[in-house]
Amino acid sequence: MVGADSTARANVNVALVKYWGKRDTVLNLPATGSISLTLDGLGTEAAVAFGGGGEADRLAIDGVETTGGEATRVTRFLDLVRAAAHRRERATVAMRSTVPRGIGLASSAAAFAALALAASRAAGLALDPPGLSALARRGSGSASRSIFGGFVEWHRGERADGVDSFAEPLAPLEHWDVRTVVAVTSTAPKTVSSRDGMVRTAASPFYPAWVAGAEADLAATRAAIRARDLEALGLVAEHSALKMHAAGLAARPPLVYWRPATVGCIHRVWALRAEGVSAFFTIDAGPQVKVLCTPADAPRVAAALEAVPGVERIVTCRPGRGAELIT
Repeated sequence: MVGADSTARANVNVALVKYWGKRDTVLNLPATGSISLTLDGLGTEAAVAFGGGGEADRLAIDGVETTGGEATRVTRFLDLVRAAAHRRERATVAMRSTVPRGIGLASSAAAFAALALAASRAAGLALDPPGLSALARRGSGSASRSIFGGFVEWHRGERADGVDSFAEPLAPLEHWDVRTVVAVTSTAPKTVSSRDGMVRTAASPFYPAWVAGAEADLAATRAAIRARDLEALGLVAEHSALKMHAAGLAARPPLVYWRPATVGCIHRVWALRAEGVSAFFTIDAGPQVKVLCTPADAPRVAAALEAVPGVERIVTCRPGRGAELIT
């Protein structure tokens, strides 16, 4: 990271009301709004330096020079920054991450949130928070939410140019101290990316119902966060996750991200609730299970999930901060 013009870090987020489907694939405009919780301890650091010669951008991820699809995606994103800053120089980008890529842990959300902040500052741009969120959205829709800490809402927006589709905080970080226990059930890369999975799901017969139910879920989630009502929040989060995956299951060909351990974790969470533990799961586009609970219950939830056959790793996260400049 030495010698970078600008370095930033950002954390992943877990969607409680899911983002799944786009009204514009080029601008990454969502079909519905969504609400998330930013998580501490799972994130990405990005360093960006413009200039220095060269005919192409250079990208290194965890110390390894990277080409192909990932590099192309980063270059396309940097082109947006260059256009906004009226610059033409190529950039050197170095990224380091504490979260595996492409397994359903929102690595792209952290990566493009960090990249948006670092690249815009390195290019001389001083974007306001909505503008930074909208820029991050162009790299990865979920990255619009990782610009902020704590509970965050990403607005669907109505305009065709996407100006009104950005995220903003719903509550300050200290508003509510909850825990998210993450059960990693597979570290194998997903066979279907989130981007491709959304396209496939859009043809599902369940997709119209998925879109139609979003506003009610958003309203219920906002109210639960304001009231710090874990049961109300958890039940909406579970319902949103199950509806999203049901729409994928009904697609042709069917979209199945779950592994046997994913189902095992679902049943273990339900068993914990039957025993009086306030624990509620959500699952993004992958096999990993994230469980909301109180700080006091987190050790018991973690132990219960760790005992599920096929679970490879447990990570317990506090609410996380938004994207931050390091240099």
